[in-house]
Amino acid sequence: MSAGGGTKAIVAALGANLGIAATKFIAWALTGSSSMLAEAIHSVADSGNQALLLLGGKRSTRKATPQHPFGYGRERYVYAFIVSIVLFSVGGLFALYEAYHKLHDRHGIESWQWVPITVLLIAIGLESFSFRTAIQESNLIRGKASWVSFVRRAKAPELPVVLLEDAGALLGLVFALFGVTLTLITGDGLWDGIGTAGIGFLLVAIAIVLAIETKSLLLGEGANPEDVTRIEQAVLAGSGVERIIHMKTLYLGPDELLVAAKIAVPPTENAAEVAQHIDECEARIREAMPVARVIYLEPDIYHPEAAASSSESAAEPATA
Repeated sequence: MSAGGGTKAIVAALGANLGIAATKFIAWALTGSSSMLAEAIHSVADSGNQALLLLGGKRSTRKATPQHPFGYGRERYVYAFIVSIVLFSVGGLFALYEAYHKLHDRHGIESWQWVPITVLLIAIGLESFSFRTAIQESNLIRGKASWVSFVRRAKAPELPVVLLEDAGALLGLVFALFGVTLTLITGDGLWDGIGTAGIGFLLVAIAIVLAIETKSLLLGEGANPEDVTRIEQAVLAGSGVERIIHMKTLYLGPDELLVAAKIAVPPTENAAEVAQHIDECEARIREAMPVARVIYLEPDIYHPEAAASSSESAAEPATA
């Protein structure tokens, strides 16, 4: 997995969640708090999700085969999408199911009353460390983009997934702390059920956002507008290219960009000169965009009518 994949953030989150899950299960066994059970399942789901992200990163490094000539880079997107399903079903729906039962059986916390508060405060500390690590890793590649823009436009899915999971985990712990504290104060399990329901709705919302974003990556996203401009400038920087007739980009994986373009070359050039200029153009593109590892350039003679026809129909390439 590349540095942009945030392996450090994933490992930090995995270690934190495994420890937190164990303590939450103990707290639930001692107190019977539904918020603690929902949070324990939440931590188990998050631990499984981080394991899936690591597995996806490992499998995406396999070499290309005749059946998959562009490699397995998109496996990282597949496993990120599975994470959203796990978070929705195992985390969110289970919490809502547990909240439903708690609201119909509103018993308070009658024993070991100090345990859930202690566990939740420790969990908040551990999750804060994990969240801080994810923020630091994200800042290395986020640049000046806002957090919303970073989550929506990042081509490596791991960091946005960990960021949203950690943010959801911290909010979920706050909901659990709210429910448990009021249950202890009032002796009414209603508040425990409300806290559990808040956790469930939060996880469902995060899972939906993750599913939408990773679905877009699975369908295939092109380069960001700034990167497209950088590629266009690199193509036109040489004397052997008159203009770009049309160009398309597609991420084959987080670290591999495909660039396909039809370029106009001087009509007086011979085949050797055209080949040389194409080689130079490819080198300029790779220098401007190191992730542009698959480049197809088609030389042509520019005709305005053919170029207009090409821009109107994405499916039918222009013939000049």
